Amino acid sequence: MDLYRHKVQYYETDRMGITHHSNYIRWMEEARLNLLDQIGWGYEKLEAEGIISPVLAVNCRYKHSTTYGDAVDIRVRVQTFNGVRLTIGYEIKNAATGEPVLEGTTEHCFLGKDMRPVRLKKTAPEFYRKLCDMAAADGEDFCAAQSVAHSQITGE
Repeated sequence: MDLYRHKVQYYETDRMGITHHSNYIRWMEEARLNLLDQIGWGYEKLEAEGIISPVLAVNCRYKHSTTYGDAVDIRVRVQTFNGVRLTIGYEIKNAATGEPVLEGTTEHCFLGKDMRPVRLKKTAPEFYRKLCDMAAADGEDFCAAQSVAHSQITGE
C-alpha cells in the first residue's frame, strides 16, 4: 500500500515547537483511514454495510520528535488478523531524513449496529479477504490456517 504523508501543522506543536505526543495517534488514524480507502473499504462503505470498528487499544513508542513544517511518511500494515480482531502496525519516519519517529499499533474489532461482534467472513466476505491478503503479505496467514482447519473438520 502507498505511504501516507502528513505535514506537521503549527497547531500540532507545543510551546517548545515540538509536535505534541497526542497528535501522532491522530496521524495513525489518518493513515489507517487512507489504507481502508486504498483497498476500497473506507468508513463510509463499512458503515453502509452496518459495520463499525472501534479502537480497543493504542500503543506508541516515540523515537524522535518532529517540529512544525516537517513531513512524515507513515507505513501502515495489517500486523495480525484473526477474523474477529485486527491489529494494525504503524511506522512513522521523517520524510526528509528517513529517521524513525514512531512505531505503534492499534487494535480493533468489528461490530454491527447492534454493538455485537460480526463475523466479517459472512457479513463482508470481500473485506474479510482483503484483510486476510494484507495479513498474509506480512507473514500472518490466519485465513489460510482457518481454511485448512475447516476442510480438515468438514472434509471439504
